[in-house]
Amino acid sequence: MLKPGTSVPDFTLNDVNGKTVSLSDFKGKKVVLQFWASWCPDCRAEMPLIKSMQAQSDPSEIVFVAVSFDRSEEAFSSYVTKNDLKGVQLYDPAGMRDSAIAKSYKITWIPSLYLIDEKGKVMLATVVADKLAEAVADLK
Repeated sequence: MLKPGTSVPDFTLNDVNGKTVSLSDFKGKKVVLQFWASWCPDCRAEMPLIKSMQAQSDPSEIVFVAVSFDRSEEAFSSYVTKNDLKGVQLYDPAGMRDSAIAKSYKITWIPSLYLIDEKGKVMLATVVADKLAEAVADLK
């Protein structure tokens, strides 16, 4: 994963509604960036904690952006809808192994989580949602 202090690579994907979204759209805010897929048991297991973090965070200060590596847009959108996932839900149809975004973020395992500062630099990179939750709580 990218080291703390590293500038994050920008990317552009479509959200669950087909709208084009770039990570750079959120410059000036802290960002929780989550890489996941609906077929990933560990990803599904951490969703309640992610949802709890979102509910306890001020959306004017911290944005939750999730990138799904599902190969099927139907599986992605169905999971997002069924589980009432909030935040910015993006879809990378390339899948994790073939994704240019996964390569640029050095993703070798999902879930992978980043906390990014207002200037677009990595504050934390982890595969452990509890570590992310602690870091987000410390922002308050």
